[in-house]
Amino acid sequence: MAQPNDGSGRAPVAIVRPTTSVTSGVAVTQKLVGAAVAFGNLISGTFGPNGLDKMLYKTNGEAAVTNDGAKIVSELLVKHPAAKAFVLLAESQENAFGDGVTGCLIFASELMREAGRLLEKGLNPLVLVNGYRSALQHTLLHLETVEQKISIEETERLVSLAKTSLSGTSAETNSDDLAKIIVAASKQVASLRENNHIVNTEDIRMAKSGMGSISDTRLVKGMVLERRLKSDRLPRNLSKGKVAILSCPIELQQTSRDSEVEISTPEQWEAFIQAEQDILDSKSEKIISSGAKILFCAENIDDRIMHKLVDHGVFILDGLERSGTEDLALSTGAEMINHIDDLTEESLGHFEKLSITRVEDSNEPRDRITLEVGEHSKISTIDVGGGDGVASEEIIRGMYDALRSVCAAIECGSVICGGGSFHMSASLFVRENAELNPGRERLAMEAFARALESIPATLASNAGQHRLDALLSLRALQRNNTSNSGINKKGEAGALKDVLECADTIAHAIEAACETACGLLRVDQVISARGD
Repeated sequence: MAQPNDGSGRAPVAIVRPTTSVTSGVAVTQKLVGAAVAFGNLISGTFGPNGLDKMLYKTNGEAAVTNDGAKIVSELLVKHPAAKAFVLLAESQENAFGDGVTGCLIFASELMREAGRLLEKGLNPLVLVNGYRSALQHTLLHLETVEQKISIEETERLVSLAKTSLSGTSAETNSDDLAKIIVAASKQVASLRENNHIVNTEDIRMAKSGMGSISDTRLVKGMVLERRLKSDRLPRNLSKGKVAILSCPIELQQTSRDSEVEISTPEQWEAFIQAEQDILDSKSEKIISSGAKILFCAENIDDRIMHKLVDHGVFILDGLERSGTEDLALSTGAEMINHIDDLTEESLGHFEKLSITRVEDSNEPRDRITLEVGEHSKISTIDVGGGDGVASEEIIRGMYDALRSVCAAIECGSVICGGGSFHMSASLFVRENAELNPGRERLAMEAFARALESIPATLASNAGQHRLDALLSLRALQRNNTSNSGINKKGEAGALKDVLECADTIAHAIEAACETACGLLRVDQVISARGD
């Protein structure tokens, strides 16, 4: 970019490199809209219960097969600035709710497509942005009127919500059982604060058993650990007892400075050895007298202490990470003890059952330690059956999205009918309000309404039905006040039963997509240092 010659004969002033390209006017819109539409077309085929998978082949030779929008977007090597904005949009939706990423991207892409048509006809970008934001406010207002209240006690509706999220994923074949497990795990860790239930998804773990099939998935009200046990003499099964958790080492203390002890007689040597043994025995007796059947330690335990405790039927696991011992304390209700002298019966936690299973791996055998704590456990683990491969990872990814959706619904306490039902009713509501607007913003509001219809249209298209026929049928049902009408699994318009989605997930997806589209539409010039 250079300043024009002022007639004095001097060369123009160069502000940027000669290779820099500057795009202005309608060409900017064409670039941004083209990239957004291409992104939407790439992801739309994976949407809904009939969505197909994408095979991602990485530069390092690894391959992945998935229809999860967040996974696909994260693996793409995107370089276009508009496409990068969509990647950030997907990350925002994934971090906020873990579900609804694909629908969010499709809606944002359709907003850009509609905007491109209006801008080509001469509509001012600021008028278009104002119209979009006005339509967004009407959409969110409509959401408040159609959302249905849900509580943590309504297990069946929460199961329906989980099944809706699992549809179209690899876990759909066992969605009935998996949905019940997901809801049970969510209710297990839920806590009540100021009359609102809070569910921390970090307190719900997922472990791959590497055995059986997906139908062997079960809920462990406690934790599953995988370690190679030091001794085969450790008890393999324990029932109902107390747990001690230490964060300090249980061994002889070493001096910080080098010292020498001079021993002149065999009796002195025996006394020295006996003194060491007495110290270790006192530590062992302290643990045994506490009544603990299980001992978890974040540091090392002396082998002599370990052998004595094993002789008394105590299960020992040492060398754990600090975070791991904190999780065990949270699950069992035990206190983290920093010194063995502080170990008392009141500081112990409780467990219902401990079982150990030896798994023969290709590298070396490992031990799966299942600690079942019971109803009072603050951590629950979903032990996912099946092989330890790509298919198992995809099932876990689908289950995690469903888990996030259920937890969000419990916290916000509201759901809406799925299958594009809300998007169609919101589209009709926005159209009605657009007719009351005499200005050009009405055109943008109508474009927003058409973009909302892309969700049910995509569901119908992926099921093999004609988009237009499905939209016309669904629109007629909505006009006739047919409750909970949307696009079913066959791609046809009709009344939906027990197809629910979290209201806050849909609200965030629509709002984030609108803000991303508006941010791109305010761009009037693209300056590329690469020259492309």
